[in-house]
This record gives sequence, C-alpha cells and structure tokens, in this order.
Amino acid sequence: MPGRGSAQDSERGGARRRPAMPWGEIPRGTTAADGLVVVDKPVGVTSHDVVGAIRRLAGTRKVGHAGTLDPFATGVLVIGIGRATKLLRFVAAADKDYRAHIRLGIGTDTEDLTGAVVEAPGAAGLTDVQIDAALRSLTGPLTQVPSAFSAKKVDGQRAYDLARNGQAVKLAGVPIRVDRFERLSPLNEVAANPGLDGAQRERISGATTASTGSTDTVPVVDFAAAVTCSEGTYVRALARDLGAKLGTAGHLRALRRTRVGAWRIDAARTVEELASEVSAQGHITTASLTDTATAFFPSVEISEEEAWLLRHGQFIKPRLLTGGQRKDGRAVAVREGEAIAVVIPFRGQLKSDVLLQV
Repeated sequence: MPGRGSAQDSERGGARRRPAMPWGEIPRGTTAADGLVVVDKPVGVTSHDVVGAIRRLAGTRKVGHAGTLDPFATGVLVIGIGRATKLLRFVAAADKDYRAHIRLGIGTDTEDLTGAVVEAPGAAGLTDVQIDAALRSLTGPLTQVPSAFSAKKVDGQRAYDLARNGQAVKLAGVPIRVDRFERLSPLNEVAANPGLDGAQRERISGATTASTGSTDTVPVVDFAAAVTCSEGTYVRALARDLGAKLGTAGHLRALRRTRVGAWRIDAARTVEELASEVSAQGHITTASLTDTATAFFPSVEISEEEAWLLRHGQFIKPRLLTGGQRKDGRAVAVREGEAIAVVIPFRGQLKSDVLLQV
C-alpha cells in the first residue's frame, strides 16, 4: 500500500520537529553488511520513518525499502542495506499477502479509517453469501483505479497532495492481479481474528455501528479478509470496490502485510529488537547479498574470467538456470559462493543487468 509523507510539526515559522517514534532513542551501529532486513512495521509511523531508524542502526545512509506501507498499516517491510538496495525493485515486484479488516456501509475520502466520512448508506441486510460472492468477483486480472489519496503522480505532483488541497483527482485504471480475496471471520467478529495485531484491534471502534459525524448511526458490517495480490494493488481500493459491488460503501479499518515474495512475517523483527541487537553486538545482522539473490533468482556458476567479463560490461555464454523463484530469464551469477551480478539473456548470451560486486 503506497503511503504518505512523514508527519512533521512546525511552530510559526520555527524549525520543523519530527514526532517521537514509538521505539524511542536507538543506538548508532557500525556499518552493517550488505543485505536485507525484514522489519515488522508498527502502526502510526511511515515506511520512511523505519528507513530512518535502520540508517542509524546499520550505520549507513544507503538504505531503502521494497514497497511502502501506509502509517496505519503494519507488517512486513523489506529493507535493503548497501548494495542490496539494487535488488529492491525486484523484491517490490513480488506478490504480497495481507490480512485486512474491512467495514461495509461507510465510505471515507481516503478509503481507510484515517479519512473523513463522505458517504454512509449503511449495510443493513447484507449476508455472508452476498459478501463472499462479491469477494470472488474481485479476483483474477482486474483494472483498479487507485485511491485519490495515493502516491501516484498527476502532472508531476503526488495525488494525495492534490486531494488534501481540495483539488479533484482523476486517476486512470491500472492492471493488477488478485489471487485471493477471501473472508476469514464471521461477520462482525473481527476482534477474534489473530490476523490483526493487538495495536490494530485497539484502534477499531464498535463492530456493528459507527458514527457518521452527526447524531445518527448507521448499520455496518465488519469482517477480516485475506488478500494475495500483485504489485501495485491498493487493498483500500479493494475495500472501496467491494462496497460498490454490494450497492453500499466500504473502507479499510486495519491492514497487516504478512508476506512480500519469499519474506514472511515470522522472519520479521521489530525496530526495538534490532536496536537491542546493536546494543549487544554493535551491528545488525542482515540476510547476505548472496543468500538474498540466490533465494530470489535462479543461479548460474561462473568462473573468475567470466566474473571479470561481467564486471567490465561484457557477455558470457548461456547455460542452464537452476533454482530460484523468478521465471523472467534473469539469474544471479555466482563465483565461488559469492553473487557477482544479476544477468539477463541478450542476443544468445548473458549480460549483467545489476552488478552486485565490483
């Protein structure tokens, strides 16, 4: 889910101050080895906030992430350090798993719980059979119109900046793929679903009625859902479109990303855990560049001479690719157990696409 810029406070022309982070003060580590770290992002901070924390813990500014999570969302944020940042575009393109809390009956301008209510037709009479059928209809190849409060650019400006300034934002539909959109909980029993973490459940108000900003209340339907989708899918836009399919409105109340490609939530560490690691050993541990590349791509063994050729922009002979997950022709060239480059087919040979070692 693409996110928004970091929140900052200003005082009448004074210096901007960043809000306190939930992890508090963290130590500065020595420079970490090039590789990936899977972070469990907490609620209430931006993905960029997490990158800032990892820069301090890893002792380097060469840090990036593979796919933004909105501040209200939690879960898997894959962080690249050093030369591993070169692999992040491939990680970001992997499919993803989410656990979502959807509310039907009310729509917001941001299509999630952080926005203002813009419509409240209610969801009285909706049944699980109707909802499940609508969920199934939103799977497969789809064309999705992103949220007006997304990071998409319109004439060089972020859509969310235009929307916040009250300007009308019209975005074109983009092709996505949803492999799974399935209800996980009985209607209005979301709090019992372990797919949502405690912090999210505490932020969710009553499950059967919600305020519309007036003295009236409207009947709503809440449930937890599982989503498996391609890069570029907005889960909050799925909640919006689900409401429209059912003749009402819908928005997202909570979101937890549980997988990005091969990287799952059970391998994720919190910023606090990484800070403790730095306090204990002086640096954070990363999944090595070679382990990361070979887990993601098929691999080919190369000689020292071939490694030299790839480093100098020349080609090597093709050979059988083994292992890996991607099937687009890319592979990682390995010399004596060390990843040298990501290679691609070119005119019957292999050439370097991303050089990992110089």
